[in-house]
Amino acid sequence: MNMTSPNVVGLLHPGEMGTAVGRCLTERGHTVLWASEGRSAATVARAKAAGLTDAGTPRQLAAQARVIISVCPPHAALDVAWAVHGFTGVYLDANAISPGTAREVAHLINGNGGRYVDGGIIGPPPRRAGTTRLYLSGDDAPAVHQLFDGTAFEARIAAGPPTAASAIKMAYAAWTKGTAALLLTARALAQAEGVEDTLLAEWAVSQPHLAEQSVQAARSGVTKGWRWVGEMEEIAQSMAAAGLPDGFHQAAAEIFRRCPRLPDVPAGPHLTATVLRALTGSE
Repeated sequence: MNMTSPNVVGLLHPGEMGTAVGRCLTERGHTVLWASEGRSAATVARAKAAGLTDAGTPRQLAAQARVIISVCPPHAALDVAWAVHGFTGVYLDANAISPGTAREVAHLINGNGGRYVDGGIIGPPPRRAGTTRLYLSGDDAPAVHQLFDGTAFEARIAAGPPTAASAIKMAYAAWTKGTAALLLTARALAQAEGVEDTLLAEWAVSQPHLAEQSVQAARSGVTKGWRWVGEMEEIAQSMAAAGLPDGFHQAAAEIFRRCPRLPDVPAGPHLTATVLRALTGSE
């Protein structure tokens, strides 16, 4: 399959990350299809702004696309794959899922004549070069790598087993997002015990970066925490499968589950205090 010439690519489903990925492909000259069935007005607006073409339903999208890219919350990865059951092209799962879940998706896709490629995205939505990497693994990974040549989305082939890309994503997010949850938990404890000001004063002396990091963690919790719950659970599954304790990330999932959804509130002391109270149930 020649991925350097324009191709028809299906994208399921264009949220903030998926839309940016789709725009990278449309700017490269590829036709990018999406499925509007059951999607919100906000998703319709994002897709239109990115130059995506509405195929109507996932089935109609699969009938036209040579490649399908799945970019969705991790808890929906299997459902999205089932929605195009029988697709025989290249299927890239670029979701934050465990190697075990990736193998389930691969079994579904490969069992019907498709070709599964494992993917893991590290970084923000790719709007400029040098910010975001797409790790790829599996036999058809080089073909997908070519698809993103010349775009702001830097594709890298991951050495190792077919699910190496998912393993990299799990290990990376175990630290970046897991420590965000731990930081919020530490500050919530200090608040609950009436020593938050003292903790912040100590941080200013010995860990001067932590106060601002906790503010940003609170902001991430209210805007992205609902998606990170599933990601932490996938990381916990990955840890358990490797014979490692899974409790760290089960707890992180619970922290993000408790974060309120306040996407329009700017980061700052008020938002941080609101999140900390929500974590201890004192809101």
